[in-house]
Amino acid sequence: MDSEHNPSEYVVCFLGGSEKGLELFRLELDKYIQGLKNNMSCEERGLENHVKSYLSSWFEDVVCPIQRVVLLFQEQLTFLLHAALSYTPVEVKESDEKTKRDINRFLSVASLQGLIHEGTMTSLCMAMTEEQHKSVVIDCSSSQPQFYNAGSNRFCEDWMQAFLNGAEGGNPFLFRQVLENFKLKAIQDTNNLKRFIRQAEMNHYALFKCYMFLKNCGSGDILLKIVKVEHEEMPETKNVVAVLEEFMKEAPAQSF
Repeated sequence: MDSEHNPSEYVVCFLGGSEKGLELFRLELDKYIQGLKNNMSCEERGLENHVKSYLSSWFEDVVCPIQRVVLLFQEQLTFLLHAALSYTPVEVKESDEKTKRDINRFLSVASLQGLIHEGTMTSLCMAMTEEQHKSVVIDCSSSQPQFYNAGSNRFCEDWMQAFLNGAEGGNPFLFRQVLENFKLKAIQDTNNLKRFIRQAEMNHYALFKCYMFLKNCGSGDILLKIVKVEHEEMPETKNVVAVLEEFMKEAPAQSF
């Protein structure tokens, strides 16, 4: 083979303790290697040092951001989880680039993007922005970040505690698994609500089941918004959602 017309090919191996742990970061690792390819020049001079420097930080850059965010925010992590779940815009102020990058990475991974219909996600983003008129602001000018315009619910508070419990072990792979479980539970609850709502279109008892589910799941405020924008063009479902919204307004705020 003529090496001048066939560029060299390389195999990059990441050692992270277990294949299962690394599999959680497959997309991030693919992107990381793409970054390496984009930065490699044809000149051999200094290339080896550049590659060594880039690859030496893969664990810190790919695996550890979620752990750093958990340790930074502690109990305040509930606000970040709520923002990710509700597609509320987040603005980070007075932060160094690494911290801002970590926060954005956490929000991206914690969102349901790719797990619900893209049109629903876009509509929900617009609805949340119009409804709140404000982004969640994180001020990192002091040692303890301050949140403004932030929301929370019982679901996010419970999962925040799961993250803090995981922090005791210090395993960065565990945080990503907890985050995946967080999203899985949110999707399961969303699908259950959709099923109850379809039943409620023909059955008043099912409507009561919808209400009780929203009351007890801990994230009724967000789930109802997701279903509302997803079924905006379906009159029967829209009517059920409107009734549930009235029930939720009348119920004590702490129930949700």
